Amino acid sequence: MTTTTLPSGTALPRGRLAELVDALVAQGWYVGEGFLPAELCAELYREVTTMADHEALEQAGIGRGQAHALRRDIRGDAIRWLDRESRARRRYLEAMGELQQELNRALFLGLFEYEAHFARYPAGAFYLRHLDSFRGRANRVISTVGYLNPGWPAEAGGEMVIFSADDPDREVARVRPEAGTFACFLAESIPHEVLPTRLPRASIAGWFRRNASLGSRVDPAH
Repeated sequence: MTTTTLPSGTALPRGRLAELVDALVAQGWYVGEGFLPAELCAELYREVTTMADHEALEQAGIGRGQAHALRRDIRGDAIRWLDRESRARRRYLEAMGELQQELNRALFLGLFEYEAHFARYPAGAFYLRHLDSFRGRANRVISTVGYLNPGWPAEAGGEMVIFSADDPDREVARVRPEAGTFACFLAESIPHEVLPTRLPRASIAGWFRRNASLGSRVDPAH
């Protein structure tokens, strides 16, 4: 896994950034269609598809450290952590760097780095309802998901369902995994799940992190 402190440089639409920040403040989550450039999504989609064809993705697990386990009854995607080895990956990380700066400027979150991975769900795969971080136990603050599949059919399933922070059984949004759509939400408080997909589904999942190191204890321990 590569963790990267991000520069800025890839322009995201200013109006959409303000829209995202306002939504995070008001409801803890944001979904924007057409947020990511189409040509960037197409290039990233080709990369992750090639990785899958060459078996260069790893089965994702749940938990960290000694608690890490492969549980396909809970999570069925395969992943590869994002690095800066291609132009498309660099552009995506630069775009997230710009978003990081905007979140810190507007919300004083103290975000200091971003980590992300490709996530590819084969047909039939899903991810049961979960939180990306637990209160007081980790330093993931903001979760992001950028979708890469062009022309996703409505009948193909694979939607991400977002639930209310106040009532985790109440669905508040259902996100179709269409290229260019971008979702962002509070990692500690917004439950979400990925419904079973009928077609291979590709995205980039990422997390903005805050430094929670104390004394000689380094956080995070990957």
